[in-house]
Amino acid sequence: MEIRWSGEGRALSIALSGELDHHAAKEALHTLDALIDKRLPLECRLDLSGLSFMDSSGIAVILGLYKRVFELSGELTVENVPPQAMRVISAAGIDKIVTFDMKEMYI
Repeated sequence: MEIRWSGEGRALSIALSGELDHHAAKEALHTLDALIDKRLPLECRLDLSGLSFMDSSGIAVILGLYKRVFELSGELTVENVPPQAMRVISAAGIDKIVTFDMKEMYI
């Protein structure tokens, strides 16, 4: 899995691509924690358009990022969610907790 990021000031955009499974999720959580510590974002966008697969481990990544940004009084928005990943997200019910940019979803 690949993690790319960009941003200015306290805004941060993160893009995940590849497979987000158990192994990749552990690495992603560590990488994202370090990135949040460094950037301290108040606005964070998570782009999932590059994911080819996501299992329930991806839920931990999204919720972990949500928690870290929330602790900073910031806001996380998840966007461009592929249909397979959205099924996992909906089954877990986190679409009721985390903000999703619905206009960008390709369901």
